[in-house]
Amino acid sequence: MEKYRDGQRELHCVFVDLEKAYDRVPREELWYCMRKSGVAEEYVRVVQDMYERSRTVVRCAVGQTEEIKAEVGLHQGSALSPFLFAIVMDQLSEVVRQESPWTMMFADDIVICSESREQVEENLERWRFALERRGMKVSRSKTEYMCVGREGSGKVRLQGEEVKKVQEFKYLGSTVQSNGECGKEVKKRVQADASKKDVPEDFDIDMDAPETEKAAVAIQSQFRRFQKKKNEEKS
Repeated sequence: MEKYRDGQRELHCVFVDLEKAYDRVPREELWYCMRKSGVAEEYVRVVQDMYERSRTVVRCAVGQTEEIKAEVGLHQGSALSPFLFAIVMDQLSEVVRQESPWTMMFADDIVICSESREQVEENLERWRFALERRGMKVSRSKTEYMCVGREGSGKVRLQGEEVKKVQEFKYLGSTVQSNGECGKEVKKRVQADASKKDVPEDFDIDMDAPETEKAAVAIQSQFRRFQKKKNEEKS
C-alpha cells in the first residue's frame, strides 16, 4: 500500500462480508467439498453421522417448538467447524481466487484487490456468483470498498447497488487506511503496550514519521524521551 501511495497510484480493495457464513453452508455442498479436497471417505461418513443427529428448537414467547432436523449450516462452537468451513471456502473460491495480494482470504474474511476500479467491481461480481450459486450470501450492507493511494471518485456496485466506500477498515484486527499509512495502527499498538508499562493514555505518536522500517525508530525514540523525562521527575 505504501508503494501505491508513494507512486500516486490507486489500489482498489473490496472487503467482502458473508451473511451468517457458518449457518448457510449447505450439507450436500459440505460433503462434496470434503470429497473433492481428498478427505478419506470414512472421515466424510463420520462427519455425516455427526450432522445426521443434529436437531434444533425454536423458542418464542409461548414456549418452544418440537425438535427440528437441521439440514443446513455448521455446528456452532465445534472445534471441527473452522476446518470444515475452510475446506468449503477453498473449493467454492477455486475458480475465482487469485494469488496474494490480489486475493486475501482468512476464513470468511475476504479482500479483493485490483489496480482498476472496474476490474475490482468485475471480480466482486465473479466472487458473488461463485459463492451465492453454492448457497452462500454476500452481504450488501456490510461489504465495503476502499481506494488506497489516491482519492478516487468512482463507485463500486454489486448488482446495481452501491458498495459503501470507507476511509479505513479493520482487517484481522489491524486498521488499514486509505492514505496508505499505518499511523492509527501504530498508535493503537503503542497505547495498548503503554497500558502495561505505566505510560499515559495521551502519549502521542508522530503521525508524520515515515512508515515501516522508520516507524519503529520513531516510536522507540519517543519512548526513550518519555522514560528520560519520567526519571528526571523522580530524581
